[in-house]
Amino acid sequence: MLGQYYYHEILRKTIIGFGTLFNNIQLRHQDANGKDISAIKVPLAYGPAQKFLARIEQGKTNERDIAITLPRMSFEMTGIEYDATRKTGITQTFKTTMKPSGSLKKVFMPVPYNLQFSLSIFTKLNDDALQIIEQILPYFQPSFNVTIDLVSSIGEKRDIPITLNNISFSDEYEGDFTTRRALIYTLTFTAKTQLFGAIADSPDGIIKKVMVDIYQDTNTRTARKSVRYTTTPKAKKDYNDDGAITAADDPLVEAGDDFGFNETTSIYLTPTKYSPSEGKDVDGWWKTTNLTKLMKH
Repeated sequence: MLGQYYYHEILRKTIIGFGTLFNNIQLRHQDANGKDISAIKVPLAYGPAQKFLARIEQGKTNERDIAITLPRMSFEMTGIEYDATRKTGITQTFKTTMKPSGSLKKVFMPVPYNLQFSLSIFTKLNDDALQIIEQILPYFQPSFNVTIDLVSSIGEKRDIPITLNNISFSDEYEGDFTTRRALIYTLTFTAKTQLFGAIADSPDGIIKKVMVDIYQDTNTRTARKSVRYTTTPKAKKDYNDDGAITAADDPLVEAGDDFGFNETTSIYLTPTKYSPSEGKDVDGWWKTTNLTKLMKH
């Protein structure tokens, strides 16, 4: 089971979806008359807060270096854990349509996982930090839903709740007056995503045809069969919406539906053997009797 390659990029898409929430935060400064004198878009990057804090403390080591500018934001995924509160049955499935072929596929229900995120806000002035914080907090009450295309091949889009867990504050201002000040607000979040496994190659994974052969001898390598019993599902509702329940509806029966059975008994008047090379029965002819019984599944 393990080792079958697939990659839906769900974790990557969730990380990108989280970062996209904060990539358009703006900051404005005003003069004494309340007129805007500057407006900037706060830069956002993926990475640990310690990395950016080290760059701030380091500053310029030589003329070719460029000191990091503030304000700035960074985010990173800090953890991943299974969410037992959202667990579903391990055998539950649903049907969906593959794109662009349009073929039906059976897909197992996704597995719930929580991704932990940290968003760090670096500023020199406390008012700058408050401007940024105030543009974020009203949207989280305490969650904000982000629609993510989890599995593109089946068009599986789901709303991923992102919950604000905690807000902390620190003032990294030590040393003499030449040391750069950095106010740091840290916001922690939980994204409740869902991970899908491999998509089944078979259209539905349901057994829809059963054949039982009755042989004249217990040695199946040399024995010839004399009777074959075949059964398939018989639809009891109009699946293709053509106004009638016909044989065309039989292949569309789904697991859990109420259906009957098409039963066929083939009696071989001249016993036959199955030829693997030809893919059919040989050395005989048979008489077929159709028996239809409506049985409730």
